[in-house]
Amino acid sequence: MNDERMKIMLVEDDKALAGEISSFLRRWGYETIEACQFDKILEEFSQYMPQLVLMDINLPFYDGFYWCGQIRQVSDVPILYISSRSDDRDKIMAMAQGGDDYVEKPFRLELLKAKIQAMLRRAYEYKVRERIFLGEGLYFDQEQQMLFFQGNEIELTKLERQVFQKLAGIRPDVAAREELMMELWNTEEYVSDGTLTTVICRLRAKLRAVCGREVIQTKKGQGYWMP
Repeated sequence: MNDERMKIMLVEDDKALAGEISSFLRRWGYETIEACQFDKILEEFSQYMPQLVLMDINLPFYDGFYWCGQIRQVSDVPILYISSRSDDRDKIMAMAQGGDDYVEKPFRLELLKAKIQAMLRRAYEYKVRERIFLGEGLYFDQEQQMLFFQGNEIELTKLERQVFQKLAGIRPDVAAREELMMELWNTEEYVSDGTLTTVICRLRAKLRAVCGREVIQTKKGQGYWMP
């Protein structure tokens, strides 16, 4: 595997849940594809060729056990079951049909991400980089602590990097000024409230010049955030 975005296929008929999972995983740099034709899962799998499959068990037409078995006839791709079934017999069946792991609903999205990362590492001997994609060619590589736009690095100062990493890491939640001040204090540099204002202004101007849009938004009376 190269540095391409890892592609994950979601076989989940609950559209709201599938959308929530897709949105979360895209924030962490994964490309997601949601199954559409639940009587043609194998065809969609062959078309998309994902690096990992998230498989529900209760599906229209045929269940997840069936589709896992079908996929196993043509691919060794990691398959992670996501199901509300908690019976041990279901978990045994899931593994017997070729599944690699099992997560019970409801689950924390952070747990799902951790399992996905572990499975990808094992399957591809690939170090999954923590990239936060912010749309339109902009992403922050947490491993390298670097910001890129369309493949080119955007030079950041130490303080700008700290602020950007904090905002990107919690998006779309709001970071209060007090939280950002704590991040800057961790740099062991003297900072004041005015320093934070200056860093935000310079960072906004730099991003606007490169990306042509406002990346950092203000929520009046609360703080800053990234959509």
